[in-house]
Amino acid sequence: MLSIYFGDMKDAIYHPPTYFDNTYEDNWITDPLSVEMIKDVDKSEVVGPNLIQSTVLGPIPPKALSGGVKTLMLFKFDETGKVFNASACGNNCAKWILKIADSKDLTINLRHIMDFGNGDFNIKILNTDIVVKNMCELADVAGEYV
Repeated sequence: MLSIYFGDMKDAIYHPPTYFDNTYEDNWITDPLSVEMIKDVDKSEVVGPNLIQSTVLGPIPPKALSGGVKTLMLFKFDETGKVFNASACGNNCAKWILKIADSKDLTINLRHIMDFGNGDFNIKILNTDIVVKNMCELADVAGEYV
């Protein structure tokens, strides 16, 4: 299940891309889910663990990926229990956050209202301990904190 804490959160990693740059492992890049996320979010193709072909930048290393993709990979692979600020992600990452949360309990920090789309979902808002089921409910609660 996805759990969100809105607003400033003590001990949350504020800038996940920097954390990623210093902790990622090569196998994170070539994992099938990462390959899909990189293709969708960054419009780039994974060639190998140290080379991504970007449609905009040409050949790039993993450290040149977008902050959104880096944060998504931390959500998927980091096992330290740290909470990462998902405001490093754009709305194009929301479906991937929900997908990752389908396979594991995931807690994120948000400092803005992310658009999780028009579908139904179950997201626990840690500020209030209530579960919201759609964007209307999420926006009503989140608006009080961000």
